[in-house]
Amino acid sequence: MTAAGYEAYEAAGELLRALSAPIRVAIVAELGGGERCVHELVETLGAPQPLVSQHLRVLRGAGVVRGARRGREIAYSLVDEHVAHIVADAVSHAREGS
Repeated sequence: MTAAGYEAYEAAGELLRALSAPIRVAIVAELGGGERCVHELVETLGAPQPLVSQHLRVLRGAGVVRGARRGREIAYSLVDEHVAHIVADAVSHAREGS
């Protein structure tokens, strides 16, 4: 295996680690429908604001989401729409097994 090939596997592993928490999967699924502010994610997911913010920090650090200031709030969006497809496929696959 070439070094470049291995680097791609490492990057994929990092992405999957960033998506390893169910709430992060839910956040990415929500952001697949467009940008959202933290309060919108809190309302939709029914999770406490500090928890949502903590997981957004993880996703941001992994390069999955980005934030843009909108007045007093930060609107989060996906850096790459491919991640939304990965999450949608994983959720669809999980539902098929139920």
